[in-house]
Amino acid sequence: METNFDIEEKFLQADQLIADNRLAEAAKMLEAILEEVPDFGKAHNHMGWLFETKFKNLQRAEEHYKLALKFSSDYTAAYYNYCYLLSSLRKFDELEALLQRAIAVSGISYATIYNEFGLMREMQGLLDDAIHYFKLHIKNSFDSKTIETAAESIKRCQRKKELLAL
Repeated sequence: METNFDIEEKFLQADQLIADNRLAEAAKMLEAILEEVPDFGKAHNHMGWLFETKFKNLQRAEEHYKLALKFSSDYTAAYYNYCYLLSSLRKFDELEALLQRAIAVSGISYATIYNEFGLMREMQGLLDDAIHYFKLHIKNSFDSKTIETAAESIKRCQRKKELLAL
């Protein structure tokens, strides 16, 4: 697949508009990109992120994340963003399938994916599984802060087990 440098440049401009909190301009630029190249997955991801986090339209966000993954199955940001949305919506079956798919993507952060598995299992009340995934997060992390966060997650799950034991 050939790179369209004009579209990539427009995409980077839209990305900068988001960074500058010029959200309406960014959304309009992304819409223009998608009008020109409807299968530009990275633009769908950014539209999904805008709809989820800024415009609070979760249905539209999910539609765009699905299109991002359909058209750019190697774009790791789309996996992370869609995981966060599915987790917040507690759509665990879909999240499980997405996490399984994501772990096979080249360049994906195993630590991040295992953390999401851990959080999902914790929300489901499967605390031993959650601890297992938080340990995998630690094993695959090379950042002291995220390792400490995962260690705290393990402690939190162990405490929940103590408190919830009957």
